[in-house]
Amino acid sequence: MTLTATDELLAFDREHLWHPYTSMTEPTPVRLVTAARGCELEVDGRWVVDGMSSWWSAIHGYRHPVLDAALAEQAGRFSHVMFGGLTHTPAVELGRRLVAITPAPLERVFLADSGSVSVEVALKMVLQYQRGRGRPGRTRMLTVLGGYHGDTFDCMSVTDPVGGMHAMWQGLLPDQVFGPRPPAYDADAATISSWAAELRELAARHAHELAGVIVEPLLQGAGGMHPYPAACLRVFREIADEHGLLLVFDEIATGFGRTGHLFVSELVTPDLLCVGKALTGGYLTLAAVLTTDEVARGISTSESGVLMHGPTFMGNPLACSVASASIDLLLSGDWAGRVGTIGERLASGLAPLRSAPGVSDVRTIGAVGVVRLDHPVDVVAATDAALAAGVWLRPFRDLVYAMPPYVAEPDAIDRLLGGITAAVAAG
Repeated sequence: MTLTATDELLAFDREHLWHPYTSMTEPTPVRLVTAARGCELEVDGRWVVDGMSSWWSAIHGYRHPVLDAALAEQAGRFSHVMFGGLTHTPAVELGRRLVAITPAPLERVFLADSGSVSVEVALKMVLQYQRGRGRPGRTRMLTVLGGYHGDTFDCMSVTDPVGGMHAMWQGLLPDQVFGPRPPAYDADAATISSWAAELRELAARHAHELAGVIVEPLLQGAGGMHPYPAACLRVFREIADEHGLLLVFDEIATGFGRTGHLFVSELVTPDLLCVGKALTGGYLTLAAVLTTDEVARGISTSESGVLMHGPTFMGNPLACSVASASIDLLLSGDWAGRVGTIGERLASGLAPLRSAPGVSDVRTIGAVGVVRLDHPVDVVAATDAALAAGVWLRPFRDLVYAMPPYVAEPDAIDRLLGGITAAVAAG
């Protein structure tokens, strides 16, 4: 039997390339992508709707002429230059945009390499701020169960220690303080009040050692796709203010319109805001931490006098250029209308699955649709079924979910719904 070029590529991949959350010795199947356009990927020679937006980043879809042009134009000037002691127009222009579109107090910008790095930087900022304010004993973070903040070590320490993906590292990670998971998005006032009282009591008990609070606002992502009431955000803010803590919102997944808000931070303003994923429209890795002048001053009065962080590719000009173009593209169009339409179609299309065998819950928020099973999903079987229906999905744990690009038209969302239904039945 003669191997095709595709066979040879996949064979080398299987033997030598490690993929996210997979075994190197017993890898799960991967598919070959050969092209992309709009909200579609060409997978194994067939065009399918991308229900994942490449892990929630490709909000404008693929091969968008505006973003392609921004990337090519900057590459014609220079692709990278160190950010230590130097600056450049793409970084300055991106900084202008980020300051303009986020809540007013957030006017200091650190450009990071990735979402995980931005969380690491934010946590470091919190700790240095407390040191600068003469409270070096405040070294722990308050967070909630069900969260996910990245795969590097400090990020893992504030990710759910039991139900998350990093339980095996307990004992090696910084020891953080975990409160109860926020109630479900449709919780009544009494349930929210009870949750808030438990969190307030925990914060008061540990206040002397706490430096800050970190949460994913309104929607917990990879920890379980769990939306929760906006009232909980005010509780986080009040706890932080009462005990002299800094509030960090990790909007790497929720930022740039995914929940129906440009940023959830419009509802309650944090002291630090992490953004990433959709920042560049899925073209290049880039993230940012925005914070206040007060936090910047506190860091400057710590013993180092400077923020102790500086990645090699910080402020990469290619990434900054395409990020500015992505922000302009988002704001110049009816992003809220598109997210709303996608959300309505997902909500109505997924509703019948509430009574499907093996389904325990169906929930939507913004351009996010989630079906929770009453058992761990068979990822291979569910993925195969979705692909047969013309859709790319990546289920995990007990969840089959979708976060499609905002450019997806109604017919693409209908195909996506068919793929989710097929995945649920197979998984």
